[in-house]
Amino acid sequence: MNDRFDPARADGHWQRIWDERQCFCADDASPKPRSYVLEMFPYPSGRIHIGHVRNYTMGDVLARFRRMQGMEVLHPMGWDAFGMPAENAAMEKGVHPGGWTRANIATMKAQLQRLGFAFDWSREFATCDPGYYGQEQALFLDLHAAGLVTRKQSAVNWDPVDQTVLANEQVIDGRGWRSGAVVEKRQLAQWFLKITDFADELLEGLETLDKWPEKVRLMQENWIGKSQGLQFAFTLSDGARLEVYTTRPDTIFGASFVAVAADHPVAQTLAARDRAAADFVALCKQGGTTAAEIETAEKLGFDTGLAARHPFTGEDLPVWIANFVLMDYGTGAIMAVPGHDQRDFEFARKYGLPIRRVVASSLAGADAPMGDAAEAGDGVVVHSGFITGLSVAEGKAAVIARAEADGWGEGKTVWRLRDWGVSRQRYWGTPIPFIHCPACGVVPVPRADLPVVLPEDVDFKTPGNPLTRHPTWKHTVCPACGGAAERETDTLDTFVDSSWYFLRFASQPADRPFDPGEIARWLPVAQYIGGVEHAILHLLYARFWTRALKRIGKIAIAEPFASLFTQGMVTHETYSRPEGANDQRVYFSPAEVTRGSDGAILTADGAPVEIGRVIKMSKSKKNVVDPDTIIAAYGADAVRWFMLSDSPPERDLPWSEAGIEGCARFVQRLWRLVGQYDAQAAGDDLALDRKRDQAVHAIANEIEALSFNKAVARIYELTAATEKAPPSASRTAAIRMLLLLVAPMMPHLAEEGWAAIGENRGQRGGLIAEAAWPVVDPALLVEDEVTIAIQVRGKLRDTLTVARGLAREELEVLALASDKVQRALDGLAVKKVIVVPDRLVNLVA
Repeated sequence: MNDRFDPARADGHWQRIWDERQCFCADDASPKPRSYVLEMFPYPSGRIHIGHVRNYTMGDVLARFRRMQGMEVLHPMGWDAFGMPAENAAMEKGVHPGGWTRANIATMKAQLQRLGFAFDWSREFATCDPGYYGQEQALFLDLHAAGLVTRKQSAVNWDPVDQTVLANEQVIDGRGWRSGAVVEKRQLAQWFLKITDFADELLEGLETLDKWPEKVRLMQENWIGKSQGLQFAFTLSDGARLEVYTTRPDTIFGASFVAVAADHPVAQTLAARDRAAADFVALCKQGGTTAAEIETAEKLGFDTGLAARHPFTGEDLPVWIANFVLMDYGTGAIMAVPGHDQRDFEFARKYGLPIRRVVASSLAGADAPMGDAAEAGDGVVVHSGFITGLSVAEGKAAVIARAEADGWGEGKTVWRLRDWGVSRQRYWGTPIPFIHCPACGVVPVPRADLPVVLPEDVDFKTPGNPLTRHPTWKHTVCPACGGAAERETDTLDTFVDSSWYFLRFASQPADRPFDPGEIARWLPVAQYIGGVEHAILHLLYARFWTRALKRIGKIAIAEPFASLFTQGMVTHETYSRPEGANDQRVYFSPAEVTRGSDGAILTADGAPVEIGRVIKMSKSKKNVVDPDTIIAAYGADAVRWFMLSDSPPERDLPWSEAGIEGCARFVQRLWRLVGQYDAQAAGDDLALDRKRDQAVHAIANEIEALSFNKAVARIYELTAATEKAPPSASRTAAIRMLLLLVAPMMPHLAEEGWAAIGENRGQRGGLIAEAAWPVVDPALLVEDEVTIAIQVRGKLRDTLTVARGLAREELEVLALASDKVQRALDGLAVKKVIVVPDRLVNLVA
């Protein structure tokens, strides 16, 4: 056995053996209990980043652990391959999106394989495979047949130079992100999935997701946005009626103006005869279309000259066209109450409109002056006629009751959720399987003609969607009448591709309809892992797609993901200082700076620099961490170990060279301990046996809870105890046990050590990847224990129950692994650790 573990040799060696033996291919026919572990599949942008490594390491540990527990595990990998970056590459580099994507997939797959992830590569697919998107087209037609797909006019962001619709994120300061042209709002015929038909189901279903983070469920609840309020009509000064909807009927006595959207009929009618109104409507069309953009934009308005009669007071309220009112929410017109809505407040301040208090903390505060912002909180209704003195909730109910009794309004439930617009005017996506016939209208593509495959010979030199100008692809015949017709040239939103991919992994191959029986065997996904940035769109769309397929009889499950975990980011230090007349920030790489005697970071010439920490890496900030470089320097196991150590997995992990070096040292430390394995040793060490089985028990619980940093701390503890123990059969058993315990986390070292101690030879022959998780003796889990108080700056933050006499170093590791301690530290550096044996640990930060 070599003195040092050689990851350069061992990593590739064991990866080849796992691949040859197909160790991680899930067996659909297995009688074992099943577990489907899935991390969100990546977009093949070019290379994996260090954040990918953390995400996939977590899932890999869980998948390997559950396999050791005797489960049949499905742990697949694929590629979310359609999207704008590929088209951007085509325009900028003159390459085909497909070629660019495939090359990136090959690169990223090789990188993932270098890390030894236990993926079932036999189920790999990319969403740009015609076999995959052909089945997506078939499902789209199924949803259309069920009335869940519709086509209607919708407002979009139109780039007049690139001749394409832009996503809201691609509109920057009112201009196209690539062309710089002023973006226009246009009405275009768009395809929609009727997610609003499932609003109640999606909201109620959140109650069943008790293994999801509460913050994600709350974000989805707010996005679905069920609200109850009052819909009624103002009588206008020209005799017309203007329908409005408000969620705050309790504030109706505070209304000081009425506002309509720029595309409301009132605004359009005025614009047709008034040039100034028309110019203002055109100005509104240059803004963003999302609620978030409108929330932050400067509030602009145009006085229509009309007045709306208040239903209670009889006051005439001015009617304005306002850029912050959305036509597709409620009725496209609002009752504006500046005192208690921030948007209304900003608008009223700008245009000198009255701001009235109609809600206060108590009746005594009825005449308190308004501050510099609207007061949207709860309280008591004031200055409001017959509802004065009521609570907000009572006031709402009373106004709705009066409106319904008098016949001028009704209580109504509305939703923030809108139907999902899935049309994209671009090439690199799933073609929408419909045909436009002059005689028959919009006709579905026959099933026998699926997939509708993207043409390869496309030109990106001219702005716009290449499909609309392709000389042959869009020209076809109508399947209904046989006449000349054209294909739909819009492609599907790439969120559609990722809304059902987890079903496709469970039922293979990917070019045939999935089997409901196979789906039922694997779904729902037992553990889904990904970033919290996907909390709303991807996760909500996946839930909708699953429920829609259930409704039309394709599958039997309602929720796709039984348990969801959102991991923290990997953050990176930056070193910079402002220079020049404009204080332009200049960045330095870690190699270009040093730490002074006082701890300050300095450049080579002794000038101080500032330390920052960011989530994204960039060459310009000189903080790029390339996984290939790190693996080559330290080995896959050290990289994996770093991803699991120190920080709780739901919190951000600061990347540091010192940290990865420390992990590499532990790899060698453990290897040296394996070298001390002595199959001939005799004698028992009850204390070590007890510590060993307690570690096995605790680590199993921590891995299952995804508390990987705590599992790591337990392994450190058992390693230290084993190193200190004298030779015995118990020590030999503890070394063997350590290999099993680290097998999910450091699989290459574990396999190498397993072979070194002879476990893969003879009658016991086999890989540690196929070994069972160790069984503990319940009697050994009982021991004299003490409860240790863990303090941060003298304040109790947590308690730990540990073995009596636990060493100072081990107590320190366990204390730092505590979630409560990490929250109390909140990123502060620990300056000193005070340990009172068997009593307390105090961290001075």
